[in-house]
Amino acid sequence: MALAVIYDGGLRSDAGAVGGVTVQVIRDWVLRFNAKGPEGLIDLKKAGRRKKLDDSQRALLIDRVARGPYPSVDGVVRWRLKDLAAWILSEFGIAVDERTVSRELKSAGYRRLTARPQHPAQNEFAIEAFKKTSPTSWPNSADDLKTARR
Repeated sequence: MALAVIYDGGLRSDAGAVGGVTVQVIRDWVLRFNAKGPEGLIDLKKAGRRKKLDDSQRALLIDRVARGPYPSVDGVVRWRLKDLAAWILSEFGIAVDERTVSRELKSAGYRRLTARPQHPAQNEFAIEAFKKTSPTSWPNSADDLKTARR
């Protein structure tokens, strides 16, 4: 509507009042409209920062995660983000942060899973002895319940 006021010969201040924007915004709209037509008024997605890994590097990373580490070759028994970032640096020469690796894996459908920690000196027999046990026989009738409460 604001541009219609301009093309009818109105002032930019009047067009700004109609559109609820400042004169500077009206000026920008007019320049974009004159340069590209109505498509110039559509806000496009900003390009943003270029991704560090290209598609082939990303595919190699996903393949490596899917196959899992070989302890004798890779020196780890499970992949950590730190290990994958070090692998990317050695393989591609690209320094990435652990958050970047996490973001790449998340976009590929992977989720972070961790095992419940266990103390190295934990004794399984002590755990069994600590567990509460239920009574061996439950009362079957009201009379049994009365005698059990005494």
